[in-house]
Amino acid sequence: MKKLLLALTALVISAALAGQGTFPTEEEGRMLLNSKTGIVLDASSFSPFNPAIREAVENYWTITPFEFISVNEFNERMNDPSYSFLVVTETTYQRDRSGASYSFLNLLLGKEVRHIDDMPEFAAIPLAFAGGDEDEIDYQYKLGLILLFMQKHARVVMENSSSPGVRFLRYYNKYVPEIEGKTILARAEDMAESLRTEAAIADHYDGEFRLVSEDEIIEAVAERRPNTLILHKVGPPGELNGAYVFKMLISTEDAKIYYHNEHRINRRSPNGFLRADLRRMSRF
Repeated sequence: MKKLLLALTALVISAALAGQGTFPTEEEGRMLLNSKTGIVLDASSFSPFNPAIREAVENYWTITPFEFISVNEFNERMNDPSYSFLVVTETTYQRDRSGASYSFLNLLLGKEVRHIDDMPEFAAIPLAFAGGDEDEIDYQYKLGLILLFMQKHARVVMENSSSPGVRFLRYYNKYVPEIEGKTILARAEDMAESLRTEAAIADHYDGEFRLVSEDEIIEAVAERRPNTLILHKVGPPGELNGAYVFKMLISTEDAKIYYHNEHRINRRSPNGFLRADLRRMSRF
């Protein structure tokens, strides 16, 4: 179930799972390119999301003209195909009994529909575990890369309107063999507890995998450092049994995703990047 996350007191819409929205047609792809994108802001003037998304959009959004709008304006325009929308939604999974929910950033096209899940969806990227400290966001420095990727992904969707499978981020796992020779940067806290040293990682992966501070990752993103991937991991703050963990490796050079996986937390699969992920990457 997906609902609009921003300004929930103003608007709540039930919808389908993120990443499983309505797949766009070829014509809707052309409509997206001719649309104006409304960047939906949080109603709270103190929200850290608003300055973060403003800066990222102004620096990285090029696929369409854009403007910043309120949730109420989204509500008024969502049926108008001359508009597209970049909007954060809160997603829960029907089979997940943990009660976990996640913030996704979605690129949608306006359409005459009743529910947000019926709007053509060109991209849906997990941003964070929902329900945490609203005064802090730890994905701000990755927003530019995420926006660059979403625009690339939207074009992939447009070029493959007869192949709905391209909507899923696992589509990019075909690039796993190209990880060889690249440096992976990750925060120790985003790794499974047994992999929080480089020596432990080296037991399962032969490539260069460095555990670094957030500041170094920020620097790599700002420099658009070549041959470098960063780990974007989204999961709950603790070992919430049954909750999902999303993991992807994104290039700081061109925002290309080289690896995507997700798992549910249990005794054998803790909250973080796993030995199983390292082994999948080592197959090639």
